[in-house]
Amino acid sequence: MVREEVMTKGRLAKEAAYTLGTLSTVVKNKALLAMADALLANQDRIIVANDKDMEAGREKGLSKALLDRLMLNPQRIADMAEGLRAVAALPDVIGEGVEMWTRPNGLQIAQVRVPLGVVGIIYEARPNVTVDAAGLCIKTGNAVLLRGGSEAINSNKTVTDIIAAAAVEAGLPEGSIQLIETTDREAVNIMLKLNEYLDVLIPRGGAGLIQTVVKNATVPVIETGIGNCHVYVENDADLDKATEIVINAKCQRPGVCNAMETLLVHQDLAETWLPGLVANLQERGVEIRGCDKTQQAAGNVIPATEEDYYAEFLDLIMAVKVVPGLDEALAHIRKYSSKHSEAILTADYFKSRRFVQQVDAAAVYVNASTRFTDGFEFGFGAEIGISTQKLHARGPMGLKELTTIKYVIHGDGQVR
Repeated sequence: MVREEVMTKGRLAKEAAYTLGTLSTVVKNKALLAMADALLANQDRIIVANDKDMEAGREKGLSKALLDRLMLNPQRIADMAEGLRAVAALPDVIGEGVEMWTRPNGLQIAQVRVPLGVVGIIYEARPNVTVDAAGLCIKTGNAVLLRGGSEAINSNKTVTDIIAAAAVEAGLPEGSIQLIETTDREAVNIMLKLNEYLDVLIPRGGAGLIQTVVKNATVPVIETGIGNCHVYVENDADLDKATEIVINAKCQRPGVCNAMETLLVHQDLAETWLPGLVANLQERGVEIRGCDKTQQAAGNVIPATEEDYYAEFLDLIMAVKVVPGLDEALAHIRKYSSKHSEAILTADYFKSRRFVQQVDAAAVYVNASTRFTDGFEFGFGAEIGISTQKLHARGPMGLKELTTIKYVIHGDGQVR
């Protein structure tokens, strides 16, 4: 039964992709705007479904941060709709000429941007991903096969039904947007090897999900990564701004991958600035796990373990380490980073340049919060995920990252 559902929907997606790849920008944008309108018109229906998931999540003991990722309210639904409108407003990259040149024999060779085909998305408890992924795939002429986590099954079913029906009514083929509705994990195993119908898989979620997909898939994978993100505060940083940035990076939304998980502090600030910062964070409910110097500087600090420095907490928990200077901060990041987002707070241009050059991550910040690593914040309208790999795509993935190229060659009778 599980295999039948996955295979049937995979086949329908493949058939839809043939048509989607040839649709005009006008038709695709009409569908995106219709999807946005449908979300707002069916807001109450979505919230009723989401309430079921939230209640089940509380019964399962999901953390506050994970419940926050799961929750939908009128503002978040409005944001999802606005994301679709933003994608509709972006230039269409399909058919774009990437490069063109003429050979000595007269052949005209062009690189042209084309859809990937059918994109499979495997993700966890964030129903907004359903809309973001569908919107970006439709704009780029890709069919999308979604498999969300069981925690959001009611929300995902309802949202997918609404946007898929609106897209078809606006002129898209049946099968353009589909959700695997079974919560049986065997569905994921089948998708991993669905080369007949899927052109690429994109996992979004925790380390366990991502590694399962990367290690077991025969379908090509664009790897998104966990976010063990660091902020390093130099002794010459503007400390008022540093305080605001650190609080934002940790507290604004702790359950997301671009939230800061480890704070590195120059030793000159350990006795002056760090105690007040720790107290400020603790007042906001943050549990601090610190090195010996952090424990000496501030109260109620739990001793940090080696595992804490590797951890993506996704909660109001953070690790803190006092370091002698930039060399040690760079060494710590090199050892523990997940290569997602890293930041330095400093007034020294040369220190910032060295940090930017030596830190190997998808996004490197100078004097700003890591929370900006996001497709919408980067001007992409939305994102399909944040890639921490180095092939094909890296960082927030927008429209161009959901395309490939083909060569188109024009001749006038040339033979080799």
